[in-house]
This record gives sequence, C-alpha cells and structure tokens, in this order.
Amino acid sequence: MAKVIMVQGTMSSVGKSLIVAGLCRVFRQDGYKVCPFKSQNMALNSYITEDGLEMGRAQVMQAEAAGIKPDVCMNPILLKPTSDVGSQVIVNGEVLGNMRAKEYFEYKKKLVPEIMKAFNRLNEEYDIIVIEGAGSPAEINLKENDIVNMGMAELADAPVILVGDIDRGGVFAQLLGTLMLLDENEKARIKGLVINKFRGDKTILDPGIDMLVEKGGVDVVGTVPYIKLNLEDEDSLTERFEKKRLKKSGKTKENCACETDNLKDKKINIAVIRLPHISNFTDFNVFEQSNLVNLYYVENVSKIGKPDLIILPGSKNTVGDMKWLRERGFEEKIKYFCENDIPIWGICGGFQMLGCMIRDDEGFEESGEVNGIGLLPVDTYISENKTRKQVKGKLGKIKGIFSELSKKEYEGYEIHMGISENTDLSYEDDRTFPSEQPVVIQNKNVYGTYVHGIFDRADIASVIIKALAQNNNVDLEKCNFELMKGYKEIKEEEFDRLADTLRKHMDIEKIYSILK
Repeated sequence: MAKVIMVQGTMSSVGKSLIVAGLCRVFRQDGYKVCPFKSQNMALNSYITEDGLEMGRAQVMQAEAAGIKPDVCMNPILLKPTSDVGSQVIVNGEVLGNMRAKEYFEYKKKLVPEIMKAFNRLNEEYDIIVIEGAGSPAEINLKENDIVNMGMAELADAPVILVGDIDRGGVFAQLLGTLMLLDENEKARIKGLVINKFRGDKTILDPGIDMLVEKGGVDVVGTVPYIKLNLEDEDSLTERFEKKRLKKSGKTKENCACETDNLKDKKINIAVIRLPHISNFTDFNVFEQSNLVNLYYVENVSKIGKPDLIILPGSKNTVGDMKWLRERGFEEKIKYFCENDIPIWGICGGFQMLGCMIRDDEGFEESGEVNGIGLLPVDTYISENKTRKQVKGKLGKIKGIFSELSKKEYEGYEIHMGISENTDLSYEDDRTFPSEQPVVIQNKNVYGTYVHGIFDRADIASVIIKALAQNNNVDLEKCNFELMKGYKEIKEEEFDRLADTLRKHMDIEKIYSILK
C-alpha cells in the first residue's frame, strides 16, 4: 500500500498544484513510483487520456512531473463551469450531466465510492500518492459535505502540509486563521506549514515564523521563493491573464507585480481573446518561451492593440461566449483585422465561433442558435455526444502566411460537444486521417481546428513564429531568434528546476518523515 501526503492551501491559487508537482518530481528523482491525486477539481483546462477519458490538466501536469502517464483515477471528479451557477459534472472521465451548484452540493457525497475506487486502485500500484486539496479546508460553510480537503484527508488517513501565499499578503493570518478554524482532529492532521512565493531575504521572516510556530503549534517546513515556471497553473486565478500588450513603439505598459519578462526586445504580439468560459488556454503556453513573442489575454476590445496574430481559444459555452464577443465589439474588430491580413486562429470553441452558425437546441451548454463570425465555412450543432480522443497525423495543405505548416506532423486531442459540418465541398480532397474533417480548415489567413495542443510541437510553433516575424519585417538573425523547443521538453526542464527549488527551500527529510 502507498504512503500518502496531502497538500492543502489557505485559499485558491496559493501554489498547491505546483508544490504537488514538485514533490512528485522529488520523489521520482529519489527512485519512488509516485502519482498525484485530487478527488475533485473545478477547471476548464482538461485533457483526454489514451483511453478517451477526461481529466483536469493540473493532474496531467503532476503526472508528467512524476514521469507517468495520466490516468483518470488521479482526478475522479472534474467540474467544468458552464455558467456562474452550474457545471458539467464528469465522473471517472465520463460526463454525468449538468448540475446547478446547490444540486451538486447535495449530491456529491454519493460520489465518495467512486472517489475511493479510484484512490484504492492507485494505492495498490504506487509507492507514494501526493494528494492535492482545493480552495481552503477552513471554508466552514462547505465542511459538512467536504470530499476534497479534510474530508479526503480522513478518507485516505493522510497527513497534511498547509500552504500559504505570502505574495498576496497576510500569510501569517492565512495560516494561523486556517488552523484556528479547524476542528481539533483536523488540526492534528496538519504536520507542516509552507510559506510560498516569497521574495527577498528570508531572515526578515524569522520573527513572524517563530510566533506562527508558537501560536499554531505546527512547524514551518519550507519558505519557497517565488519562481516563474512555464507550466500549467490553476485556471481560475492564473497570472497569465494579467500580462499586457506590447506597444509597437517598443515601450511597454506596467505589468503585474509577478511579471518579470523584459518586453522591450519582444517583436511580436499574440492576442488571445479571454472568453468568459475560456478553456484549455494551455494550448498557447509554448509561445511564451520565444524571445520574440509577447502573448497576452484581452477581455476588453479597447485593449487589443495591434496584434500580429489573434487566437480565439476553446470555450465551455460556445453560444454564450459568441454572444459575449458580439456584445463586446470583438466580432467587428476581428473582421477588421481579417480584412487587414492579420492572421486568426480558432481552437475548438473558437473554431466554432469563426464559423457561420452555432446551434444548441437541447441546452447542453446554452440553449439557442447564434450566428458565428462567418470567416470559416462551418456550421456547428451542439449535441449530447462528446468527442473525446487523442489524435495525431500529418496536416494537409496549408495556404497563406503559414504555408510551411503543410504536411507537418501534429499530435494533440479533441474534446468538444456536438459536430461541425464543413459547408465548403472544396475541402473534400484534403481530408486527413484520423479526423472526418480536415485537421485545419482555412479561409485565406483564418485557420480553425478542433485539435488542442496542436502548437506544442517545436517545428509547428517555430514555423508560426518565423512566419509572423517575416510578416513584420523582423530580422531573425539580428534578434538572435532562438529555435523553439517542444512543450514536452520545456516542461521536463521546468519540473527539474521546480524540484531543485523545493530541495533547497523545503525540509525534504521532514517531508519524508511526515509520509504515512
């Protein structure tokens, strides 16, 4: 049977996911067979396993850190918000249905057998399981039916380390307040505290740490510095959304406090439309490594600036987000850029929006029919059937600015409700295995695809960046353009860097002694 340890946080986005990933890499480096686990994840970033099952990308990232294939048992419950008060509920990779928040709150205890079935399977296969909590264990209004924080710790009989985020302020109040709101048996499970995202001289913290230990009765097992990593992060509070556009003059707007990139040498702006129900924005992480690219997210049309490429990302509510695009003025702006030869990519839901029509008769996401932007020859019908599959092959013939993508190998996964019909029969001869439609549907410099992760391969990302540079008369040699790496290679380097940081700033021997 596996030994276990659980990472909980004082609030969302304190860095639990990355701490879990780092511990998975540390244990793997030390020769253990380790896996992540999160009983319930609420996220719009999801992934399709080899057997066609859906799980949260955070656990996929953690599995990659552990050096193992993602398994849906690592995330038995996934909630994908479809509105402010409801979510699609996915259990062990399969869609259970849509539920409003109150309905799910009353129902979720019934899912404990499914959670334990998944956990017990991992328990038989691995040496160590690193469990991640969600939000805070001190959300006292949710404790009665908790299945993801102390409720899960009790089910797994797991010791807990509690993580606080000093970058957001009040870390001592976060940690001590959380301890004070726990029941005695819950507090007894807390075996260590971690202060995360610290900047500066650690000795300045020592008086506060001494008082924290004295009042809380729990040792601090790590003060982890702020570390900027090119890895998937929690999608609800990601700092990626705060990045600003680069002015063409070369001067930049003030960035958020966490942003350390020097943008003055960036030459290319890639704008991603931040849809209300944006999903799988991890598709674009690969571009962030380029020394030429400033990738930023916009939800206000006045902030879009002068992009060199516009991306419409995936969406969990395509009809609703298409209405939002229209109401916010993005539709006309996108058409304007199209007329001025600015290339546009749509991925999954964004691809559907670039088409002519989207219809959801049964309300699987949002009832109704809406016209798309009309830049691609596609009609979409949202239905109960959900496509979930990994895909790979070769791209067909690509024209225009990205013509060098023609015949390039690609791989990724499809995850979408309903089907899209290609209304342009001229594509008939270009249909490419394994998709029924071409992998990429194109109209001039507008491109659409259902494949998530299509940019992750180094050769595909490099072609796109070089084409944009040439389109902007950027001399690649003078800019010392660095060849792109594939996103898998990038992540391997980042996992090792994360593990090195934890070894340096956490008491790993203490962590091993906490394992139960």
